Amino acid sequence: MDIIVRFILYVVAVLITAYMLPGVNFKNFWTALIAAAVLSVLNAFIKPLLVFLTIPITFATLGLFLLVINAGIILLAAWLVPGFDVDSFWWALLFSIVLSFFTYLFKANTDSSFF
Repeated sequence: MDIIVRFILYVVAVLITAYMLPGVNFKNFWTALIAAAVLSVLNAFIKPLLVFLTIPITFATLGLFLLVINAGIILLAAWLVPGFDVDSFWWALLFSIVLSFFTYLFKANTDSSFF
């Protein structure tokens, strides 16, 4: 049950973030739901591999390269999900920053242990 609540909050965060940014668009609510699921899967399986492979450059940039990885994951999700459009790398980067902020706020308000 807890995972369902977390996923719903993630979908809400994705929708709010896309609504705020004109360079990120969803065709409808179901597209946003699918995009949130795809982003969750990509963040769970692909992102750790990319982070591991780019440890030297991440270390050299003091962690800022992780923002590039996040933007790349969002662009990959936009490529995989029809109806999810991101206009450029910069919109993907801003989307990842704002989405991270909202997911942090939702986590802080739903669970004190920050799962």
